[in-house]
Parts: sequence; C-alpha cells; structure tokens
Amino acid sequence: MDNPAIPAILSGMKHDSDIVIVGGGLNGPALALALAQSGLSVTIVDALPEPVRKNAAFDGRAYALALASVRLLRAIGLWDTIAAQTQPMLEIKVSDGRAGDGPLSPFLLHFEHAELEEGPMGHMCEDRVLRPALLDAMKKTSGITQISGDAVTTQTIEAGGTQLTLASGKLLRTRLIVGADGRNSGTGARAGIRRTGWGYGQTALVCAIAHDRPHHGIAHQFFMPPGPLAILPLPGNVSSIVWSESDKTAAEFAALSDTDFLHVLRPRFGDFLGEISLTGKRYTYPLGLTVANSFVAPRVALVGDAAHGMHPIAGQGLNAGLRDVAALCQVLGEARSRGEDLAAPDVLERYQRWRRFDVAALAMTTDFSNRLFSNDNPLLRAVRDIGMGAINAAPPLRRALMREAAGLTGDLPDLMR
Repeated sequence: MDNPAIPAILSGMKHDSDIVIVGGGLNGPALALALAQSGLSVTIVDALPEPVRKNAAFDGRAYALALASVRLLRAIGLWDTIAAQTQPMLEIKVSDGRAGDGPLSPFLLHFEHAELEEGPMGHMCEDRVLRPALLDAMKKTSGITQISGDAVTTQTIEAGGTQLTLASGKLLRTRLIVGADGRNSGTGARAGIRRTGWGYGQTALVCAIAHDRPHHGIAHQFFMPPGPLAILPLPGNVSSIVWSESDKTAAEFAALSDTDFLHVLRPRFGDFLGEISLTGKRYTYPLGLTVANSFVAPRVALVGDAAHGMHPIAGQGLNAGLRDVAALCQVLGEARSRGEDLAAPDVLERYQRWRRFDVAALAMTTDFSNRLFSNDNPLLRAVRDIGMGAINAAPPLRRALMREAAGLTGDLPDLMR
C-alpha cells in the first residue's frame, strides 16, 4: 500500500543521487543503466581511472552470457551494440578423461541449441567488447554520474540516507549504497557483512588460443583429475581457455614461456582444432567459493561477486551477478512506484529473499560438481560417467539442464523474460 508520508519525509533530505553504486566492473554499470532507465538517479564510483577500465588490450578474458543475460542486455539497450562481436554457443560437449589420454568413457553430455525453442543457450563475449560498451552506454544515459579514479573510504548511516567519503575528500549523500566491488567488497566489509567460503587449492589459467580449424560454435568442458579445462568459442578461429590446475602446478605452468606453455597445453587440448597458438596474454586467478552471509545491511545491498563468488565450472559467475542486477532493479522500481523508501529494511529483504536461495543452490551445485569431477577416484569416475550417459540419453532431463544453463528457470526478473 502506498504511504504518502514517506515521500514527504524524504523530500526534505538532500541526496546527490538516489543510489550510489561502488564498483565499475560489469555488474555495476549494468545496474546503473537499468536503474537510470527506470527513472532513478545513480552515481557510480570506481577506483580505477576510466581509460584503464575502457582500453584493456585483448587478453583472452571472455564471458559465457546465458540467454537470460542476453535478454537483460537487450532490455537495457546494449545488446544491439555488441551482438555482432559475440559468438553464439550452438553446442556444449562435456567429457571426462586425463591429459594425453583423451576421454576415458564413451559417456558424455551433448547439448544442442536446436532443442531450445528460444535459440542459442548463450553467447561468448570478450571482456574488451563488453566493458567499453557498458562505459559508453553510461555516458549516453541521463541520470548517471560517473566518478573514476577515486575510492570510497567511509560510509555512514544518516536519517533517511547514507553518506560516503571518497579518498579525494568528496562527500556523496544517497538513499542506498550498492556494493558491486568484487569478492573483497569494501562496501560489504564497512557494513559489517561477513563472508563464508573456502579455497579449492586450484588456480585457473586463462588465455586465448587461435586454431587452424573452425570451432563451429561448440563449447567443450573436459574434466581432468586436477580440474576442468573449458574451451569456449570466440568469433573467428579463436577460443577462450579456462584451465583449472592445482595451485602448485598452475604456478609452474604460469612461469613457462609461451612456447613451453603450449607444449603442456597441447596434450590436454587435443588436436581436434588443428594447430594452436597463443593470442594475447595469459593470466591466472585462484579458485574458491565465497558467499556473503547477508546480501543486505542497513541502506546497503550487494550484487555480483560482492555477494557471491563461485568456481567457474558452470560458467555462471557473471550470469548470477546479472540476475542480481535484474532482481534488485525490479524490487527498487516496485518500491518507488509504491512510494516506499528504496532502502527500507523490508524493501531490501525482498531482494535478499529473491536471490538468496538461488545463489545458495548454485554455489552448492558448483562446489559439488568440482569435488565430484576434480579427482581420479575410479568409483567416482564410474558414477559420474554413468550419470552423464543417463542424462544424455533422457531428452526431457537433458533439455531441463539446458534451460538451467540458459538461465531460463526459476523466478525470472522482468528484465530477463
């Protein structure tokens, strides 16, 4: 029910913007665009200067955008800008084996996009395409103020709002702070939100590979005892590699020359795409699970990695963050239309209830999958191989998993419908 007293109270309070988003990576700008298009004023603060964020060279980083995420990007007016530079994922093949031996079982999972009425399960998009497009779109959208090269040092709750102090000394007053500032979220820490998680003793080696033969839009996930190797199609005869190894082995491989690195990659990659070569630089990041104990605090909400960080085994990290974006935007828009305080505890709790269970289920699924597949136990290998074969032989179950991977299940926010 509308409360006419609330707008009257809030109207007497000075705010620089309705919402301040801390973190200008991918989720923060997507949220800024969605909120601004709903009529809210937004300030987005990022510690990195804009030229650094916008002008990154090709480094192999890419994202598997599920179909639901593509819908969100279309809804905020971004998809038409980047679509021609993305690669549809037409098939996904999942197999189990060892380096140099190839698949050790005839059982595998094979997802074919033609089984989905809606089209491709998702698209691969390079970081160097998506990030600048988001920054450019924010510049063209009224209601968004960007502050780059400055960091939040303090945040305090006031009557009817919050105040943030930046390293430059600038003060910002707002109704709500949204933390989109990564796994080590300063926003969450300053709000007293603790985290639960653990490391996997694994490190991801990430790079891009050029190859002689076309990939035909097929994504591959090859499970090996130390961790999975994902081969993800990019435009042209190029694929993004996300290769999980034990911390010790990954450190050794990361220190190799490009020539020696390719030498250890080839037996794992195989020869199905012909000769391979590195394109762009290589980088690594440690793998672990971390989930905020609460996604909200007084006048604070967390989205993306600030709320949850998972193993990339299912390629759902950015997709889960964009689902946060769509859900939070809808909750705030509905609260605004009812005349509620955007940061009222019951408003923020609606967002948390919407996202908490979905995130917990996804976190448990990725954690279980990594533990099940990242080993060479003969019994577990038999169980998982038979399981993959059974799923692949059952079309209704296979299609259900495809819809899950495409982000089409559960209580979808309006921006993803």
